[in-house]
Amino acid sequence: MADDVEGEGAAPALDEEEAAGMAGFGVGGLVFNVCLLLLALLGVYRLYWRRRCGGETECKEPALPKMKKRDFSLEQLREYDGLHNPRLLLAVNGKVFDVTKGKKFYGPDGPYGIFAGRDASRGLATFCLDKEALRDEFDDLSDLSAVQMESVREWEMQFMEKYDYIGRLLKPWDEPSEYTDEEDVKEHSKQD
Repeated sequence: MADDVEGEGAAPALDEEEAAGMAGFGVGGLVFNVCLLLLALLGVYRLYWRRRCGGETECKEPALPKMKKRDFSLEQLREYDGLHNPRLLLAVNGKVFDVTKGKKFYGPDGPYGIFAGRDASRGLATFCLDKEALRDEFDDLSDLSAVQMESVREWEMQFMEKYDYIGRLLKPWDEPSEYTDEEDVKEHSKQD
């Protein structure tokens, strides 16, 4: 009769197995639900990047067209610092290089961003990344030691191998060269 009293006004009592089943399958069910949620979030993330980047796995900025060869004064070179112009140029030992493809290094937020739009020769020779190591006027590097000048030449060779040679960094008394489309880069390398 106790069973009859319990059944009339109150809800029937559930045993432990039934209670665990109704609570979302216990700990195993919780883990399963979290995994499903993470998979759904991953799917949404991948769809977002595909639409944003046109199906590429990595979203890249459009490549700039190859720059025509020309010579630069220090003032003209400063325009290519990544802030005023998306193209990044720097000079080493009187030669100007397009380092745009190395944006993660030479861009405004890169570890060598101080060199963009500048003559980087002194900073590279002295391994100094301070703005004070770079000169705002023409730097003939005449006060560098033989070891430091050798370092500048080694940096120049590395830049020649990795980046596009654009032209010469003009001395204040120099006139710019006239480049033709067929002209070989080596001809201007020999002049310096």
